[in-house]
This record gives sequence, structure tokens and C-alpha cells, in this order.
Amino acid sequence: MTQETLERIAAALERMAPAPPEVPDLAAAAAFVWHTGPDRLEPVPQVSRVALDLLLGIDRARDTLLANTRQFAAGLGANNALLWGARGMGKSSLVKAVHAEVQAQYGDLKIVELQREDLPSVGRLLNHLRGASGRFILFCDDLSFGHDDAHYKSLKAVLDGGIEGRPENVVLYATSNRRHLMPRDMIENERGSAINPAEAVEEKVSLSDRFGLWLGFHACDQDQFLAMIAGYCAAYGIEVPPERLRAEAVEWQATRGARSGRVAWQFFVDLAGREGVALG
Repeated sequence: MTQETLERIAAALERMAPAPPEVPDLAAAAAFVWHTGPDRLEPVPQVSRVALDLLLGIDRARDTLLANTRQFAAGLGANNALLWGARGMGKSSLVKAVHAEVQAQYGDLKIVELQREDLPSVGRLLNHLRGASGRFILFCDDLSFGHDDAHYKSLKAVLDGGIEGRPENVVLYATSNRRHLMPRDMIENERGSAINPAEAVEEKVSLSDRFGLWLGFHACDQDQFLAMIAGYCAAYGIEVPPERLRAEAVEWQATRGARSGRVAWQFFVDLAGREGVALG
């Protein structure tokens, strides 16, 4: 085989080979979303979030996560955190608000959102972040696992698994409606049908134990619900007679059949619109 033939074969193979992955520009923004197919970190110029001082009724969780994040941003010891509990009580809003608060002090603190369905690619994401300048909050929202779902195994690479372990400059914050990240009926079914019931669920249930911080969020009562709305009104300068505000807010939550921070904000958005106040 001639040298010319070898060169033609090499050139053909070069054309067939996939392009090398782009090196992400981590200085492009303070927030990114991880995508696969192809792998890329897409910068988010404007994060959708609520100011930290508008998140009412979750003081303990706020203070704990804020302190943990400040420690992490300063290069000190910090834990992975699982924010679990009632829907609409500000779990994901708190993560984004805490990042904004701490990032204002530590400019190299960035947040990267990872979708649950992309967990199998987390090793490739960590390879991008490992050794990069800056510190990264890996944020997985609404995390849970169902029957025959093996994605949880990939999560162990972030929490503590593998020879390399979690990069020193990465911490994981996850939110879930479930404390153990899996349905209660799934736990009971596997315990009842397995040869060794304890071992059948240990691997999945113990996943939540790998989070150093568990921050619980519970449904608010009516006084907390009304206080949230009053706080929003004060922040945006909307003045409404207290009797009217209370009556309309109670009617709103009754039609929704629930009270939460999300429902309080939805009522406030409607109220601001009716009062002619822009929230942008």
C-alpha cells in the first residue's frame, strides 16, 4: 500500500470522525443549562428567579442553605443539599435566590441546571467542571425516581461514588417532593415481594442519605399565606385595604384548593395586574 493511499485513508477517516466537543466558555455567564446530543453548556443570560427577601415562611431552610453556599463559595467545607417537601413552597426558588445572593459576593460562583433525564451524562458534565476555574452549584430540580428507573445510579457519581469522587469545586443541590426520592408504594411493594426486603430498597432509599443537608418544606397555614402576599405588596408598593386583600386572597386559595408560596405569588400577579402595576 502506497503512502498516497494511506494518506487518502487517513483523510477519509478524519472526515468521518465526529468533531471534538467544544470547550465551554464558563466565563460567558453565571448560570448554565446542561444539554446532551451534543453535549454543551448553554449560558443563561437572565435567570428567572425571585429575590431572596421575598421568600417568606422558610426562614430556617433559607438561613441553612445560605450559610452552606457561602462556605462553598469561599472554598470551605460544604454539603450537598436535598430540599424536599410540599409543592409550591419555594424549593427551587430558594436555590436560585441563594445563588444570586452569594454570587454577588463571590463572582466565580456559577449554577448549572441538570435535567433528571440527563443524569446518565453527569460524568461527562463533571469532566468539564473538574479543574475549571470557579465553583459550581449543580442544580437538579424536581428529582424523583420511579419503578425500574436506574438513573439514580448516575447520581452517585456526584454525591460520593467512584474513584474520582465529586470534584472539589462542585456541590449538588436537588429538589424533590419526596424525602427518599422514590414513591412510598414502590418502597412497600419491593419490601413485600423481595427475597431480602431490606436489601431490595436499601440502594435507592440510601441515596437521600448521601445528601449532607435535608431541608424540609411544609405546607403553609393561612396566616403565613397572607403574610407572603402582604410581603409582595410591600415590596412592589401596592396598597390595598387589608380587609379587601384578605377577602380576595382567601377566596383565591379556596378556588385553588391549596395554600402555598406559589399560589400566593399567582394571586399577587393577578392583583398587580388589576392594580395596573408591572412586575417586570
